[in-house]
Amino acid sequence: MLTQVEKYTELAAQYTTEYGIKILGSLLIFLIGRWVSGKVVALIKKAMDKAKVDPTLVSFAVNATYVALIILVIIAAISNLGVETTSFVAIFGAAGLAIGLALKDTLSNVGAAVLIIFFRPFKVGDFIEASGVMGNVKSMNLFSTTLTTADNRSIIIPNGALIAGNIINYTGNEKRRIDLVFDIDYKDDLKLSKEVVLNVLLSHPNVLSEPAPIVVVGALADNSVQLYARPWVPVDLYWDVMFEITESVKLAFDANNISIPFPQMDLHVRRGEL
Repeated sequence: MLTQVEKYTELAAQYTTEYGIKILGSLLIFLIGRWVSGKVVALIKKAMDKAKVDPTLVSFAVNATYVALIILVIIAAISNLGVETTSFVAIFGAAGLAIGLALKDTLSNVGAAVLIIFFRPFKVGDFIEASGVMGNVKSMNLFSTTLTTADNRSIIIPNGALIAGNIINYTGNEKRRIDLVFDIDYKDDLKLSKEVVLNVLLSHPNVLSEPAPIVVVGALADNSVQLYARPWVPVDLYWDVMFEITESVKLAFDANNISIPFPQMDLHVRRGEL
């Protein structure tokens, strides 16, 4: 007859063998499942990149797919331990609801990400202005969008805040108009000045012929006549062309003796009788 100690030892060995195998199996399910999930996500990303899908949509789809697969792997691993998955899913759903209510502001960013993906007001690489900042869209995930400014700063904007206001996409179209203002003196030859500016625009290799550039008298200011120049350029060359045209117009004005006036005030002194 087995002693009490032998009985408990045998029982412990039995449970250790039975549950140890289940725990080891669950651990293998999780590790293998996570590895397979990574491979599946990598294949999806490769296929979408090959199909030239928008990078923003690729990032969103990859992240969402990976999260869903990991949840399924965790449920499968727990089910292997003998836990009733139906009740577990119910508990998980209730916990998810409670967490969702507690993190409603954070989860609103996920909803905002879905709207951005659906309406696509911008894509990765576009230069936008939103939430009071400007920059190139570097990346986007379920919760936030990262912009890189012109001076190479990274700005992270929650997606909810991003779509709460206006979004200006400066590179959403292929062409963009440059708005330039050049001041000339009232004594200068107006027709010659317009011709000089227009020749600079027409001679620049990156100024588009359609729509045609124009030069008009925009305003008669206090100290100058203002010429408005409106050339159209490829959107990715906007800044380069604007700087080059500004310099070329100044040099052309100097060559044609056209002056650029500065604000001034004439003061008349009247001598009173002593």
